[in-house]
Amino acid sequence: MKRSTERILTTHTGSLPRPADLLALIKAVESGTGDPAAFSARIRSAVAETVQAQVRAGLDIVNDGEMGKPSYATYVKDRLTGFEQETEPVPFAGPADLADFPEFWERHNLRRAASTLVRPKCVAEVRHKNDKAVAQEIEDLRSATANSPAAEAFLSAASPGVISIFLPNGYYKTHEAYLAALAEAMKPEYEAIHRAGFLLQVDCPDLAMGRHIQFPDLSIAEFRKKTELHVEMLNAALSNIPAEHVRIHLCWGNYEGPHHRDVALRDIIDIVFKVRANGISYEAANPRHEHEWAVFTSVKLPEGKVLIPGVLDSTTNFIEHPELIAQRICNLAKLFGRENVIASTDCGFATSAAFSAVDPKITWAKFQSMAEGARIASSQMW
Repeated sequence: MKRSTERILTTHTGSLPRPADLLALIKAVESGTGDPAAFSARIRSAVAETVQAQVRAGLDIVNDGEMGKPSYATYVKDRLTGFEQETEPVPFAGPADLADFPEFWERHNLRRAASTLVRPKCVAEVRHKNDKAVAQEIEDLRSATANSPAAEAFLSAASPGVISIFLPNGYYKTHEAYLAALAEAMKPEYEAIHRAGFLLQVDCPDLAMGRHIQFPDLSIAEFRKKTELHVEMLNAALSNIPAEHVRIHLCWGNYEGPHHRDVALRDIIDIVFKVRANGISYEAANPRHEHEWAVFTSVKLPEGKVLIPGVLDSTTNFIEHPELIAQRICNLAKLFGRENVIASTDCGFATSAAFSAVDPKITWAKFQSMAEGARIASSQMW
């Protein structure tokens, strides 16, 4: 994993706006009417385009933008056995914080975004199918970055825990058994990304968002036990990959909403640090969590860990001022050392391919502002 040894590096958390024609292909493939060959060809060209756009915007650590995925979590339905779409779509209850404000939930775009996702239930044994899909992702990103000045490239994969949120269990007797099966099934994908020489990012919203979506009725102590279990299962899946080649993304849900039921970072950070991953990407820019940088004034950063705070809010069309971005970076860099901080985004800008809260052109303007903020922070830290 690259570190900010000469200047503050910049990255993002994964999903980026898809071109309109690619979106149409994704929808067709999801409905079973698409042309797989045309889809694959357009993904490859879209990955090349988005890598170039990331570099132009000033990003150092880039990825494929998750161009071919319908969403960061539900994509696994096509890579694992055991999932079957029912006649009626699996209902999405929604976050507990939005349930407290039903009128807002009714009109909110998150409901529309959730309704576009194909979310089959687990109805049989979960197993890894083959490496064809991840191999294609690897080749597309390798081709796109072959002559790129980017400092590093990463590929994202869903954690066992977040899969269990979006693809509910209807087969295994316990949540633990379901997680164990998912961890074993996802292990080949994680290892394929590592073998290819790319940084592996595991998306782990379950470690935070799970509190108010999956387990809203649990106490903090009870949720911590669930989080420990999720980390244990994830670590088993990562057992063959050195921690310095892995980063995780921690998230409270990439949507505009009250978020008053979010679990506090202080209540889970010690468990998060137990993941076999040196990089910790997390939300640090939105109004519900920006203050939590102060948590680290009394929490020691474990040896080898790198903080990857979000300095851009991925749910608002405000373009953050570069000076504000520099302040957010320096708050942590002054605590833990400049080499242990990489600037990033709170979450993806198209976690569901069919919906982006932020206008695509504004997304790229935000990235440019982040790059400028990182330059300001670097001038202050070096």
